[in-house]
Amino acid sequence: CDNLFGCLGLRSKKYCILNKQYTKEEYESLVPKIKKHMTDMPYIDKKGRSYGYGEFFPPELSTFGYNETQAQDYFPITKERALEMGYRWREKEEKEYKISMKAEDLPDNLDDVSDEIAKEIIGCLSHKKKGEDHCLGAFKITIDELNLYRYLKVPLPRYCFNCRHEKRLRKRNPLRLWHRICMCEKKNHGHDEKCQNGFETSFAPEKTEKVYCEDCYNKEVY
Repeated sequence: CDNLFGCLGLRSKKYCILNKQYTKEEYESLVPKIKKHMTDMPYIDKKGRSYGYGEFFPPELSTFGYNETQAQDYFPITKERALEMGYRWREKEEKEYKISMKAEDLPDNLDDVSDEIAKEIIGCLSHKKKGEDHCLGAFKITIDELNLYRYLKVPLPRYCFNCRHEKRLRKRNPLRLWHRICMCEKKNHGHDEKCQNGFETSFAPEKTEKVYCEDCYNKEVY
């Protein structure tokens, strides 16, 4: 595609505005007028902030709450802060269910698990911990999910989907860089010499992993 304005999901198209087809002449005449109108009459949100041509969409137009997006995963804020900034916030839904099995009672061996497990409502292992607001409280295991665990030969989960997602995020490196020195020890005439190359990395100095510069890493791997 080329020469599109405000379009979505088009393929091999040109001279379209809001997914509507125009001639080259119409397109080149309309687009400058639209841009000028967006600049002269910008959208004003409830906080009084102005959004003209070239700005991101106002947060209040989003159909998702801040805590439903990856923004909350990487840049967590409180509900009060989110509302103050003009974002939506999704309240936790109270669901009515009766837990039929505790997570700690799940069999460790998949050979001991029958398809009947799909009928159980399993209490999340994090449910009773304080501060676990993201926890769903309980979860179910579908037959397709169970078959996947059997295929991969991995045990059944003890946590709900939200808690599993939260635990995966905690294992990732933070969105921050530290200046480190290469930890590779080179052999030079029978003596060990440390590489002195410096670089930026998401691995903090207190982490146990060894970090190499690009040259040393490539020599080690290839």
